[in-house]
Amino acid sequence: MSPTRTAQTLLNPADPVERQNEKLLRIVEVLMRRVEQGTDLSGAAYAQFERAAMLEDQVRARTRELEAALDLLNESNARLALASREAEATRRNLSDAIETVQEGFGLFGPDDILVMSNSRFGLQLQDIRPGLVPGLSFAGYVDLVSSSGQLSLPEGVSQQDWALHRLQRHRENSTVFIVALKGDRWLQVSEHRTGDGGTVILQTDVTDIIRAERKARGQLLDDQARVIRATLDHITQGVCIFDPEARLIGWNARAAELLAVSRTRFRPGLAFDDLVERLNERLRPGEETRIIGLRDWVASPSPRAALRFEVTRSGDVVLDAFAQEMPDRGFVISFTDITTERRAIAALSRANETLEVRVAARTLELRDALAQAERANAARSRFVAAASHDLLQPLSAAKLFLASMEDESLNPRAMDALCKTRSALQSVETLLDALLDISRLESGRLSVSPQPVMLATLLARLAEEFGPIAQERGLSLRLRPTDTVVISDPTWLRRILQNLIGNALRYTARGGVLVGVRQGAAGLRVEITDTGPGIPESEREAIFREFHRLNARASASEGMGLGLAIVERAAALLGHAVTLDSHVGQGSRFVLHLGPTADSAPPGPVADRAPRPDLPQDLIGLLVAEDADMRRALAHLLEGWGVNVFDVPDAAEALSLLDETGLAPDFVLIDTRPGAEDAGLALIRDLTTRYGPLHARMLATSRAEPLRLRAIRAGAPLLYKPVDTGLLQRFIAGARRSG
Repeated sequence: MSPTRTAQTLLNPADPVERQNEKLLRIVEVLMRRVEQGTDLSGAAYAQFERAAMLEDQVRARTRELEAALDLLNESNARLALASREAEATRRNLSDAIETVQEGFGLFGPDDILVMSNSRFGLQLQDIRPGLVPGLSFAGYVDLVSSSGQLSLPEGVSQQDWALHRLQRHRENSTVFIVALKGDRWLQVSEHRTGDGGTVILQTDVTDIIRAERKARGQLLDDQARVIRATLDHITQGVCIFDPEARLIGWNARAAELLAVSRTRFRPGLAFDDLVERLNERLRPGEETRIIGLRDWVASPSPRAALRFEVTRSGDVVLDAFAQEMPDRGFVISFTDITTERRAIAALSRANETLEVRVAARTLELRDALAQAERANAARSRFVAAASHDLLQPLSAAKLFLASMEDESLNPRAMDALCKTRSALQSVETLLDALLDISRLESGRLSVSPQPVMLATLLARLAEEFGPIAQERGLSLRLRPTDTVVISDPTWLRRILQNLIGNALRYTARGGVLVGVRQGAAGLRVEITDTGPGIPESEREAIFREFHRLNARASASEGMGLGLAIVERAAALLGHAVTLDSHVGQGSRFVLHLGPTADSAPPGPVADRAPRPDLPQDLIGLLVAEDADMRRALAHLLEGWGVNVFDVPDAAEALSLLDETGLAPDFVLIDTRPGAEDAGLALIRDLTTRYGPLHARMLATSRAEPLRLRAIRAGAPLLYKPVDTGLLQRFIAGARRSG
C-alpha cells in the first residue's frame, strides 16, 4: 500500500479540519524519524522520503480546500444562526402581540390545526382550557367546547347538535355569533378566514355590554311604560289593551269611568269575556247585539280589520268604540264619550227642521215679494210704454200741427215762437226716446242685428247733425276720415256715438271735440276727445248712472243725464266696451272699443236725408187713427200738402167709407196704440185682399223687432212716432209711383 493511500486511509473525512491536520503532522514526524534513523542511503529509503514529500504537498492542498470549505460552512452556519435568531424574535414578537389582544386569540393553519393562541383563548371555559394547545384539530376544539360545563345550551339543543351547527358555521368565510355561558355570561365569537386558508378566532367577553344593554332596555321599557301610563291617564278616551290570549294587560282610569265598571274590577290578566259581561250589565236594553259583534271580531282569525260601533249604556251615555288589532294579535279597544255630540246633532236636527220650516215660509215670502217685484216691473214697463205712447201721441200731433204751419206766411215774431216751440218739442222727443231706450235695454228683450257698418258714412251723418250745434256754441268739431268697416248694429252704434259726441259738445265751453278712429292690437276703437272741464276720479263711475249729471251747467232741455247710461248698456249689448281717460281742467276722452274690422263693406251707404219732395196732386189717402188729436193733426198736415184724406177712427168705419165711395186709396196710414197693433195688421190684410198690394205704413211707438218684422211681412212697414215729417213726405211722394 502506498504512503498516500495509507495517509488517506488514516484520515477520516468526517473529522474536523484541525483533527485531520493534526494526524498529517504526526504521520510526517514518524516518516521523518524513520528517514533519520536509516543510515544507509538506499534507494528505497530515498523513494520513501520522496513519497513523503509529495504526500505533504497533497496534504497542504487538501488542507487549503478544507479550510475554504470550512469558511463557507462557518458563513452558512452564521447566516442560519442569524435567521434562527430573527425567527425566534419574530415568534416572540407575535406571541407578545397576540398576548396584548384583550380578546381570546386562536390561529388554525390551513390544515385546521391549532398553530398558536394567547392566554385568553378559552379563558371563560376553564374546564377545557388545558386541552387548547398547539396541534389541536378544529374538530377537537369544537368537541371540547361543546362538552364544557360552562356552556349554556339552548333549550332542546344537545351537545352534538351544537357541535354540528358550529362546524357548519366554520365553513363560512366570516361569521360572528354569541355563545351563552352559565352564570349569565356571554361570549362573542368572531371567526375569519386568512389569505392562506387558515382560520383566526377571536373570543370577546360581552357580558358587561349585554347586561348594560339589558338594563338600558329595561329602563327604556320602564320609561315607556310610565309615558304610556301617563298618556293613557291624560287622554279623554277610555283605553283597554289585551294580549293575544284576550287578557287585559293595560288600561286607564277613564275606561272604568266610561264603562261604569268599578276600578277594582280592572286587574292584569282579566279575561275579555269577564269585562264584556260586566259591561253588558250597564248597557241599555237592545244594545247587546253590538257587544256580540265585538266578541265575534275578537274570535275571528287574523288579520282583523278595524271595528267601529256605537253603544249606549245606562244614563243615556253614548260611547263610540273602536277596536284595532296589534302586530302580536293582541288588540286595543278605545271608548269615546260622544253623548254631547249626539245631543248636539239631535238638537241641530230639530233646529234644521225648524229652520227648514222658517226657510220655507221665508221662501214663500220672498217668492211673493219677487212676484210683486216682477209685477211692479212689468207694470212699470207697461206704464213706460203707455206713458211713452200717451206722450208721443200729443207730441206727434203738436209736431204735425207745427209742420202744417211752416208753409203759412207768418210774421217774424210768430216764426220765432214757432221755432222755439219746435225746439222745445224736439227736447221732449229726445228725452222720451232716451226713456224708451233705457226701458228697452233694461227689459233684456231688445234684439240687435250686427252687420257690416261703414264708419265713414255713419260719422259723416253725425258731423252733419252736430256741425250746426258746434258752430252755434263756437266750438270746433273735427272728424278724421276713415274707410273702415266694422260689425255692429248700425242703429245702436249710431245712437252710442250720437250720445258720446252730443255729451262732449254739451259740456265743452271752449275748444272743440275731435272724433278719430284708430286701429290697435285689440282691434278698432273710436275716440271722442273734448277740451271740457274733465271728470274727477270720484265721478267716473257715477256718470254712467241714470239721471246723473256732473254739473248743473247744462239745462234740462239739453239732457237729463241718460246719455251715458244708454251708451254703457247699449255697448254691453253689442259686445263693445267703453273706457274713459280724463284729467280735470284738461278734458276727457271716451273710447268705444269695437273689436276687429269687417272683411266686406255694407250693401250700400246710409241714405242721406232727402230734400222735401214735390207731392203728386189729387192723391187719396186713408188715415185710420183712434186718437182724435192725432187724426186731426195728420189730416190737417196732409190736407196742407194738397192730399185728399179719408180720416176715420177705426177699421170698420174705414171699410164702410171705402164701400160707400167705391174709391181705392193711393196710400194708407194706420195709427196704432200699444197692444192694438194686431187690429191694424188685420186691416192691412183686408185692404190687400180687396185692392191688391197697397202703399201703406203703420205708425207705432213700439220699437220691438217682432212687430217690425210682422209689419214688413204685411206690407205696411213702421213709421215711428213722433212722426218724422220728412219721412212721411217721401212715403206719400212714392204713392202714385207704386200705384
